[in-house]
Amino acid sequence: MDYRALESKGTNMEIEMKYGIGDKETAASIWDDEYLLSIEESDTREKILMKAAYFDTEDFVLSKNDIALRVRMEGTRIVATLKWKGKNEGGLHIREEVNVPVDDEACFIMPDPQIFKESEIGQEVIALIGFKKLHSIMETNFVRSRFRIDNGSGIMEVSLDNGEIITDKGTDPICEIEIELFSGEQGALEAVTKIIAEKYGLEPETRSKYARGLTLLGFDR
Repeated sequence: MDYRALESKGTNMEIEMKYGIGDKETAASIWDDEYLLSIEESDTREKILMKAAYFDTEDFVLSKNDIALRVRMEGTRIVATLKWKGKNEGGLHIREEVNVPVDDEACFIMPDPQIFKESEIGQEVIALIGFKKLHSIMETNFVRSRFRIDNGSGIMEVSLDNGEIITDKGTDPICEIEIELFSGEQGALEAVTKIIAEKYGLEPETRSKYARGLTLLGFDR
């Protein structure tokens, strides 16, 4: 099954495995791992600065409905994203998302929910927010080192993230690996991550960066 076939009206299913990495040395070893190098697609390696802000209302109406609204600067590119219906089993994270490229940097300070109006979830978010004001509840700043792999059963992207989650009530370091399935069977994703997790003694990360930020804020969904 090709999960990109699930995309409709800008909506797609994000399927990824996430593991915490104990230190930068381990992350460097994974970056140069011989197995990953053997299945790497050529000319796909890059390092990019990611700076994101997550928004909600004063009463956390989006978080209470398991919806995340994120605006992220990916190098020179700005992308507004809605994520919802998140679930995870160990390090496996599955959720629906809508991504909308935006040109206005002001969106990073105060996004207009109307940018999502073309999607069904966007209409739901607009209705939930109503006349309430959005404000930034947390930020993430990290460097993403990434490349694409193909193990014959699936095409995936390997991302090594290093940085921090920032809230008014504290910060939390980011040092993790995400392997996202682009096309192919979920079993292909699980096979690759099993090899890497066992080789480097990695522990599943059951929480997204957003969920970790909410924990810092003392918000329990």
